[in-house]
Amino acid sequence: MPDLKFTKSTDSKEEIKLESALIYADWRQGAAYTGYKAALEVVTVFVGNGAKIEITGKTEKGKKLGKIKDTIDSNRYIGHLEIPDDAEPGDMAYFEVKLSANGIDGESSRIPVYPAPVVTNMAWSAQEARRGDTLKLTADVDKVEAGTEATVTILEYDNDGAHDKIVELPAAVKDRKIEIDWEYEYHEDVDELPTSEEVERYGASYNPPEYFFVIDINGFKSGTKQESGLLKFKDYIEISLRNVDGTPRADERYVLHLPDGSTKEGSLDARGKAREEGIPPGHVKVEFPGMRQVDQSAPEQVSSGGPGAAQ
Repeated sequence: MPDLKFTKSTDSKEEIKLESALIYADWRQGAAYTGYKAALEVVTVFVGNGAKIEITGKTEKGKKLGKIKDTIDSNRYIGHLEIPDDAEPGDMAYFEVKLSANGIDGESSRIPVYPAPVVTNMAWSAQEARRGDTLKLTADVDKVEAGTEATVTILEYDNDGAHDKIVELPAAVKDRKIEIDWEYEYHEDVDELPTSEEVERYGASYNPPEYFFVIDINGFKSGTKQESGLLKFKDYIEISLRNVDGTPRADERYVLHLPDGSTKEGSLDARGKAREEGIPPGHVKVEFPGMRQVDQSAPEQVSSGGPGAAQ
């Protein structure tokens, strides 16, 4: 860092020359993989927006990894260098950086070159999850040493690509596989999901929470295109119907109007209760068709519970 200590008088106008400097030049991942790009980052001070930057990739054994000529903005540059297919595993990759107009040059740290991992058969142990379910996430992994650490990231799928990260879980390669358990718990508010009326009114489509996972092995990512498949969240609702005197209304028929526009019918038990599992999460409207024949001098009381929001 340049010395910014000011020792002159503050009673008069003074001119200070701010010197450009390289803070660091480094890789954004722990290894470089043959046939894939490796991410890098350069951070500077006082070089000015639009300053020309030149980055040259190399290995210790003399393999060329390409060159970048670009400009830097806000004192930060993020880019990628292609690691060729014929790069030698075990070699060490690094890059040199120059900002000639600013008199800056430097060199990055080294990262090892490995063959690209082969990750296949990414899968959930089930296609649907309910609150409190424990799911197993599995994948076959080849060309990776046993014991290699990995990170499994679970994301909530979004149609526009702005997927929300739910959790990151540590993992390791064992017997050419990655296998971890995850206890599912829905953390959002079902009130935020549209009702069937809102879906119909605004022409949208009901999109229940769906999840996929990505495996990161030292910066090599697999699953970004939802290769694991999408895990769907299914909810439940509990219904209770009583007369005003507190006695249960047994065997009453009900109709659930679900947030995806479908309906589900059933009957209460002898205690005036019912629980429906595996319904789409969101607003649920409960209707009792037989209520029209009920003596209005003794109106019923209805309550519904469970995470599914009822109307």
